[in-house]
Amino acid sequence: QLQLVESGGGLVQPGGSLRLSCAASGFTLDYYAIGWFRQAPGKEREGVSCISDSGGSTNYADSVKGRFTISRDNAKNTVYLQVNSLKPEDTAVYYCAAGIVPCPPVGPLPLGYEYDYWGQGTQVTVSS
Repeated sequence: QLQLVESGGGLVQPGGSLRLSCAASGFTLDYYAIGWFRQAPGKEREGVSCISDSGGSTNYADSVKGRFTISRDNAKNTVYLQVNSLKPEDTAVYYCAAGIVPCPPVGPLPLGYEYDYWGQGTQVTVSS
């Protein structure tokens, strides 16, 4: 069964950090770009970041640039999203997705429909 599983979410104070993980089972991530998305209550899903299959290209939404860092360890079949300097507006369910899509280093992030596999999400809540 092809599956993506996110973990690492939680409750954190403003200014805090978390490391989100996206682990794949049933397939190898080697040939897939990975995207991170988030959806806050009452809001549309938005792209946060992407990383190319090789890890050589990354991109970020303007709202998280300089605070979030995406990386991947293909040997562990896992992609990470380090989220620092968290703000209350970062509160959302965070999802990872895998797809055969480009991840350009600049310009718009790939859209959700371009990805083939999705995880179930992990909740990040930023509150004092």
